[in-house]
Amino acid sequence: MQQDTLDTLDEDLSGLKPAQWQARMAALAEENGMYQPLGNRHFASFIDQGNTLLVSFETIQGIHNLSDVAQPLGFDLVKNLGWSHLCIISNGDTWFRNERIYGFFDQLIDDGFFDEFDKVVFYGAGPCGYAAAAFSVAAPGATVVAVQPQATLDPRLTDWDDRFSEMRRVDFTDRYGFAPDMMDAAKQGFVIYDPRERLDSMHAALFARKNVLRLRTPHLGDTVQTRLIEMEILYNILALAGADRLTERQFNKLYRARRSNGPYLRKLMARLEQDERPYLMALLCRNVTSRLRAPRFRRRLEALRKSAAEGQIKLPPER
Repeated sequence: MQQDTLDTLDEDLSGLKPAQWQARMAALAEENGMYQPLGNRHFASFIDQGNTLLVSFETIQGIHNLSDVAQPLGFDLVKNLGWSHLCIISNGDTWFRNERIYGFFDQLIDDGFFDEFDKVVFYGAGPCGYAAAAFSVAAPGATVVAVQPQATLDPRLTDWDDRFSEMRRVDFTDRYGFAPDMMDAAKQGFVIYDPRERLDSMHAALFARKNVLRLRTPHLGDTVQTRLIEMEILYNILALAGADRLTERQFNKLYRARRSNGPYLRKLMARLEQDERPYLMALLCRNVTSRLRAPRFRRRLEALRKSAAEGQIKLPPER
């Protein structure tokens, strides 16, 4: 990678007003690749570097919430792995259902844009995960990593999902519509979700395909992408996907990082509390307090020991 590109992508964009931020994103993209406005709520930025291309779908709000320097997540892969990066950015959750975006991908196909890369990886989470799956059809043979994606919001298919009622009038039946079908052309797809989140799990079931591996992350809740970033494993997942090395076993090895993630551990503790499993709760609290500074788990363990001493419950023997 050229050093001047690396230097410009190290720029801290936090603290800029929305118009300033988008103008600076446009300047960085035009300096290192391409910038394309796509109507009032969307734009595309492209950083031209290596032979592996990450196509990510992100929102302005998500970028500012998840990045300390207000950069798209793909910038780290450009800087650390030398990948190229095409980022489609929306202002708010739109599921990228917009004719300008359809036309943009049509033009990329006509120009043979995706053919210029040895490997193409599509990525997104939530509404952006839907878009990553849906638009992956533009690059047959690509790899797709989608976190908590919706399959569609067509009420005739998903009237059980009442979370996004404002999208009921949006057409999910025309071009780039039903995301699972759009992934049929992918070489490999990965859908990451928490099976205990009922609606996310129902959407994940619609992605059942021979070329799609569904990766379960119990107790991560409805903010799976945030937890993966906290655990510092999201970039490793994408890097493995880009090298055709992401498997269920490799994912599970990375996912062991959850053992030190506070939100995950607290959610697991709450689940055991709800299920009234003091024996397992004691094992969890012992494990966590032996490795981490965790006052909440220590207090819970002390309360369990007191209850056991009073004969109310039975705990596993102390080692």
